[in-house]
Amino acid sequence: MKRFKTISLLFLTFFSALSLTAQTIVQKRADQLFYKFAYAKAIPHYEKMITGKNAVHAYQHLAECYLFLRDFEKALPYFEHFIDEPDTPTNYYFEYAMALKSAGQDKEALQWLKRYGKLHKKDKRVKQFLKDGNLASVVFNSKERYQVEPVHFNTEFSEFGSFVHDGQLYFSSSRKEKVSENVYDWNNESWLDIFQVAEGSDTDVPRKFEGDINSKLHESSMVFSTDYKNDTIIYFTRSNYFNNKESFHIKKENLNIEKQNNLKIYRADKVEGNWKVTKNLKTNADHYSTGHPSVNSDRTLLYFASNKPGGYGGTDIYYCKIHPRGGVGFPINAGPIVNTPGNEMFPYINNEGQLFFSSDGHVGFGQLDVFATISDESGKIKDVINLGKPLNSEKDDFGYYALDNGIDGYVSSNRKGGKGNDDIYKFKFIPQLAVEGTVTDAVNLKVLDGVQISLYDQKTGDLMNRTITDDNGEYKMFIDRKQVYMIEAVRSTHPHKHVYFNTSNTPRATRTIFKDIQLEPVLDLKVLADLNKIYFDFDKSDIRPDAAFELDKVVKLMMETYPEMTIRLESHTDPLGSHEYNDKLSEERARSTYDYLISNGVPKGRILSYKGFGKRRPINDCKGKKDCSNEELELNRRTEFPIVQISNDQPNHATIKSK
Repeated sequence: MKRFKTISLLFLTFFSALSLTAQTIVQKRADQLFYKFAYAKAIPHYEKMITGKNAVHAYQHLAECYLFLRDFEKALPYFEHFIDEPDTPTNYYFEYAMALKSAGQDKEALQWLKRYGKLHKKDKRVKQFLKDGNLASVVFNSKERYQVEPVHFNTEFSEFGSFVHDGQLYFSSSRKEKVSENVYDWNNESWLDIFQVAEGSDTDVPRKFEGDINSKLHESSMVFSTDYKNDTIIYFTRSNYFNNKESFHIKKENLNIEKQNNLKIYRADKVEGNWKVTKNLKTNADHYSTGHPSVNSDRTLLYFASNKPGGYGGTDIYYCKIHPRGGVGFPINAGPIVNTPGNEMFPYINNEGQLFFSSDGHVGFGQLDVFATISDESGKIKDVINLGKPLNSEKDDFGYYALDNGIDGYVSSNRKGGKGNDDIYKFKFIPQLAVEGTVTDAVNLKVLDGVQISLYDQKTGDLMNRTITDDNGEYKMFIDRKQVYMIEAVRSTHPHKHVYFNTSNTPRATRTIFKDIQLEPVLDLKVLADLNKIYFDFDKSDIRPDAAFELDKVVKLMMETYPEMTIRLESHTDPLGSHEYNDKLSEERARSTYDYLISNGVPKGRILSYKGFGKRRPINDCKGKKDCSNEELELNRRTEFPIVQISNDQPNHATIKSK
């Protein structure tokens, strides 16, 4: 029988571990999609988590996913799962208020907005939301999520646009390689050509891309693709002079020159090891511009910008289907959620299918800003997000490109402090940081569930978050970088413990800080075993069924929880009756308790003594029924279990009442 129980326990442990591992994988994928703006794809993963250990995390992100997707009615039930909990971070009050307002529940929205405002008086988002109503951008821009720094190969000339392929970064530049090189008359810079440099290197020297893609005119925005032969092909932009027609331009100050210059997208193929320009795409025309091509990961869609007639404004984002044999289909406008009466350009599709682009028509921080789209499960675009500062600035920010890891990439800008007209900057997305760990008993090293974990700001003493350890003793909370925190762990069976940590120097790539906590148990058997009163019938010492139930808790505590614990047994009575009577009665009750524990497996050596003290050790001043109530008399009728040793700790007394 014992062998069967052992095998069953092993199987349960094994499958429990598998379940925990699966939960971790699901959450990792869900969070990865969430921070790539793929909210619709993240939803089914979070839904798998709502019955697991991190259900609150899942509910919070499900609410935000539907908020970003502008499906406010679906967001509200998820908010309601956690918004009233005392442990909920207060930033969710603001998001809940916006969801309520957008769902038409203005009165409730105002209540939560006021509640948030009292706690965050300096938060400008409240006024911003009420002013322009851009729900998604206000939510996303609550914190700076990027670090931005210039690349080493910027020069005094223009560098912009980035694309990475096989370890090489391709970009456009007007830098001179030869003194005799032709120059662009308006600024005496060379014509734009495509260069390449080892991606991630801080020392590699850029060189011109080989083949006949670079010419005496402008070339930029190069991307790799493939056709049905799996041969690598390239799409790129080249300027094309035609009939003094105005085209869309990269810089406003180029206007006088660019009036003679329209852009076209060309295709190049590798022919006998050399790159040859082979096609002028059907999307091109002589009387308007098409440029800035970008291809999705599946190589099925070609995105570009164009000022062709029939759009929503200056330049719009379009896309075409790529035929399996390499042909390009009819241009489709990306629609009015993306395109505005202003200019949208430099589209980019990440590996989750999300569209990024630059615009001066959406609400931004300066001229061109970088935006991301939010799409539902069918791929339909629901809203756009301004990626915020410092990725965007008061100047032009464009040419966004992200690496496959979703946290690193490049953006181009003519912001203040650069080397040239346009410069390339490397950005690093700052992922959300969490603190998590396992709480265990310091004596037996077993996990502790139900431990209250409170997170405080060390500087202000403010409570930032609160949670409870799950059945596996685990906890997790999201935290900010560049902060100092204190964790307080509290459980009735274990004294409080404080843990201090600092996130000021936490590396950007770190997503989780691990803080395992060990708690010393209290030396109080009543608390440790969660004992209730033990009752004896009047003038008897027999162990009643209800008393046996309580004593079974003592057996379990001594045999399973703390197998090194040693105790003494002490029995006491109320002051009624003679000393002789009460001494005998308490001794018999102590003996009965001892016999019960021994008969249920507790080794004799673990109970050092049992003794009845009669009425000699009262815990109050009761003398009899005349000066005490029945309740006060009852307090003296008790059995005590002083702990002699739990490990190497000093003993303490725990008491339970008996009658």
